[in-house]
Amino acid sequence: MPDSESKRDEDAIRAVIARQFASLSWGEGRAPGWENFAGDFLAGASLFAAARPAKPITVGDFVERMRKLSQTSLRTFDETVLGVDIHVFGNIAIAAAGAEMTENGGETSRSVEMMLLVKSEGQWKIAAQAWDKASEANPLPDTLVLGATSR
Repeated sequence: MPDSESKRDEDAIRAVIARQFASLSWGEGRAPGWENFAGDFLAGASLFAAARPAKPITVGDFVERMRKLSQTSLRTFDETVLGVDIHVFGNIAIAAAGAEMTENGGETSRSVEMMLLVKSEGQWKIAAQAWDKASEANPLPDTLVLGATSR
C-alpha cells in the first residue's frame, strides 16, 4: 500500500491528467481551456502525435493548431479518460492514460497517451507527452479501459 506522500503524488498526477483532458474538450456553451492545458507542461516540453515519422511539436504550436481547428472544422471535441496507470519514483513519474475522443458529436476514436512527469517546486508538470491511436490491431490495454492502477 502506498504511503501518504505517494498517494498525494498519484492524486496530483491524476488531477493533471484530468485537467489535460477537460481542457481539450469543447462544444456548445463550453470553451476549451488552452491556458490550463499549457500550464501543466514544463517550459520546453515536447509533444509527439500519433503520425509517423515522429516529429516533436511545442505546446504552443499544438495549442495554436487545436485553436484553429476549434474555430473551423472541429466544432465539438470531447476527450474522456478511460483508465490511468501511474508509476512514481521520487520526483519523477510516468503515466499512461487510455482515452476516448468524440469529434463533432459523431466520430469516436481511442488512444493511449503517455506522459513523463517531473515534480519541481512541489508541482507535477509534464516534461513530454506522446500518443498513439488504438485500433483492432492495436487495442487499448485492459488496464487503461477498465480502471486505474498505480504502482
